[in-house]
Amino acid sequence: MLSVGLTGGIGAGKSEVSRLLESYGAVLVDADKIAREVVEPGTPGLAAVVEEFGAEILTADGALDRPKLGAIVFADPERLAALNAIVHPLVGARSRELSEAAGATAVVVHDVPLLTENGLAPLYDLVVVVDAAPQTQIDRLVNLRGMTESEARARMTAQATREQRRAIADLVIDNDGPLADLEPQVRTLWAELTRRAAADTD
Repeated sequence: MLSVGLTGGIGAGKSEVSRLLESYGAVLVDADKIAREVVEPGTPGLAAVVEEFGAEILTADGALDRPKLGAIVFADPERLAALNAIVHPLVGARSRELSEAAGATAVVVHDVPLLTENGLAPLYDLVVVVDAAPQTQIDRLVNLRGMTESEARARMTAQATREQRRAIADLVIDNDGPLADLEPQVRTLWAELTRRAAADTD
């Protein structure tokens, strides 16, 4: 099995790269998706969050009120740390389950937005960074996600710098251009990943 950490700044196009890799046959482990799953209604994760933050962080139908919880934790680093202490171990455990079920010859791609920020590069056989110029990121966030330019810059400032991400990269995907330019790069990446996975099992 080849374990790949995939990351990139907001608006760089990481999600599109992970979608393409999954379509080629990669086993995708999406940290954000798992983080939502482990606090769905009826889960031990949601029960632990309610115990920590109170029932007021639930919607009327018993689901997690993400905007309300976000308003609490992003205003208070200690509360954010408390939330992370609940959610991160659950995400890690579920990620390991998915990886272990993938099989010996699989390419397992871990889509991890904060891979650089959390110092997670050593956990993977190699790290792929999806890179785009800061102005490209801003343009996409404004035009595709409806953010103001100041909102886009604030989100980017809260993340690792472009240089920090590139410093941990084993392979870099340049996504400054249109989608048509991205797909050939990802196909080449997939060929390299499958080659390495096969070499690991020899």
